[in-house]
Amino acid sequence: MQSVVTDRVIIVGAGLGALYAALKLAPHPVVMISPEVLGEGASSAWAQGGVAAAMDLADSPESHAEDTVKAGAGTVDPTVADLVTREARDYILDLTTLGTPFDRTDDGGYVLSREAAHSFARVVRVKGDQAGAQIMAALIAQVRETPSIQVLEGTMARDLEVTGGRVTGVVIQEADDGRSGPVLLRGAAVLLAGGGSGGLYALTTNPPRIRGQVIGMAARAGALIADAEFVQFHPTAMDVGEDPAPLATEALRGEGAILINKHGTRFMQAIHPDAELAPRDIVARAIFSEVQAGNRPMLDTRAVLGERIKDMFPSVATYCARNGIDPAKEPIPVAPAAHYHMGGIATDTQGCATLAGLWVCGEASSTGLHGANRLASNGLLEALVYARICAEGIAATMPEGSDATPLQISFPDGGTPPVADAVQDLRQTMTQYVGVVRDRAGLTKALQKIAALEAANANSPSFMNMCATATLIAAGALIREESRGAHERSDFPETTEGPGQRSEMYLSDALAIRAQACKELS
Repeated sequence: MQSVVTDRVIIVGAGLGALYAALKLAPHPVVMISPEVLGEGASSAWAQGGVAAAMDLADSPESHAEDTVKAGAGTVDPTVADLVTREARDYILDLTTLGTPFDRTDDGGYVLSREAAHSFARVVRVKGDQAGAQIMAALIAQVRETPSIQVLEGTMARDLEVTGGRVTGVVIQEADDGRSGPVLLRGAAVLLAGGGSGGLYALTTNPPRIRGQVIGMAARAGALIADAEFVQFHPTAMDVGEDPAPLATEALRGEGAILINKHGTRFMQAIHPDAELAPRDIVARAIFSEVQAGNRPMLDTRAVLGERIKDMFPSVATYCARNGIDPAKEPIPVAPAAHYHMGGIATDTQGCATLAGLWVCGEASSTGLHGANRLASNGLLEALVYARICAEGIAATMPEGSDATPLQISFPDGGTPPVADAVQDLRQTMTQYVGVVRDRAGLTKALQKIAALEAANANSPSFMNMCATATLIAAGALIREESRGAHERSDFPETTEGPGQRSEMYLSDALAIRAQACKELS
């Protein structure tokens, strides 16, 4: 395999965490591995709600941390919750300085929205529902102007090189449909910031390429994975037949939109005292129940927003228009969709994985912030906080005044792209058996099907990464014999008393569980 050695820090990914870390590393030289053109294909750019931060004088980081711990269903690390929320305000101010056009009040303050499970309006937004895209645009503009940052667009990572227990490089290839042969890139350090796993499900709000590859890549290299079973399903993806599904932001419910079924019945009031603003896992299960019953759940914005929705939430209005829906006159059909992976590569408070030389930030990581149920709009905040932490940690290992010439990489032929039918089979398997509600029989069946798909497509490293993450999710869900947060077991409906335990496993552990599941079905 061709190898290239550089003094640059290798950042895998091109979302919010990757961009922010690259900027915070400057002037240390960085190379970003971006499968798409910057700004395209990253989950961060699709985030509608905003960034959670205690900006109001009546609010406090302590209250924000308390809400985070409460929403996480007993598995949030309070130390991490305090770490992330304590400086949230500073990140909003920094993003403002970098050019993010946050919505502002007439007196110069920030427009703040309330979202599910928050006790206070503390979600800072941009143009109603365009926070992710606008923050990304501001950061991309800064990255383009920073000479120490090189971006390899159209390139993806597929493997980590590990030497003596230390990550020493990343195997990359072209990201087009045909892929290419591999090139080993060795750098000064490796930061994984390549997103979550929502695209492993047939119904998802994630961009098409976000299918657990980065988590699986780290797991295959020997990194410890934590809380893999905790996958958050956004309650109100638009049920309009698109893949990925457009998102009807939670801020709509924060403005007073209600959930009804095809009979016009408002069903959340009987389920939780906060009704539509109950924690996401509770709302998702309620909507899923309506879907299963054939009651066609819908989000009704007519009375509370009317025509104003088209100005206040332009993204939602656009999604509705292209599907022939006028939200001012008719409700929006919704269904739960895989949205955010709360588990991932286990990291400490310095953003370090269990493999030396490997840092992780953003959705690919499991920091202990989200627990079993992520508090709304904490995802972008976590990415920012840990991007800076990782950048500072990496910079401390590098010599002052380090520099590097731009990389010139020529990829050989010989790529092995995933088989499209196999990918779709995997996605259908995850939705059918490892979705909103799970049970032993379904999870066992899922593990058996994942094993068969992996065996039939073992020549594609990218698909092996997907299967590794899918195996970790299903195996984690199988051994957690309780219902907690986003993890709902119909055969174990109760939550174990007391604080929950974070689950930790290596891929070898998950493969052993999978082998036993296959044996049971043989």
